[in-house]
Amino acid sequence: MTDNLNDYRANGGVAPDRWASALHLFDNGAGVPHEETTVERWERARLLFEAKDYIGAAKLLAVVVEEAPEQTGPRLLLARAYYHSAQLRAAEEQLRKVIDRDPVEHYAHLMLGRTLERQGRHEEAGSWLRMAAAFSGEFPDDD
Repeated sequence: MTDNLNDYRANGGVAPDRWASALHLFDNGAGVPHEETTVERWERARLLFEAKDYIGAAKLLAVVVEEAPEQTGPRLLLARAYYHSAQLRAAEEQLRKVIDRDPVEHYAHLMLGRTLERQGRHEEAGSWLRMAAAFSGEFPDDD
């Protein structure tokens, strides 16, 4: 046994996921199950993403996006989680939905361009990357 509680090492699963769940363990009183809210799922998904558990984050974010489809932040993070877990078609689908709803969301254009590049669709990616650069004010130097 250790005298230092900080010496504890997680032994399965992602520690931030367990920590986020533990934060609300006794919200409704001991022994009463806690129904996780959309906001709590969003917070837990962000912790999973930060811990580089992209597949776990994507699963949770898919639920959050279903519950709050009008929110751009969760959908963008879902696309990023798909991108980082090599689910490129799913990332592309989410990014196109963001752009359909918010055509000037420059980060979605950038991510879509990078996602298309990663799929080997370089010509199609170029137009999205140029648009992202224009939205962010980055213009190529004309010599």
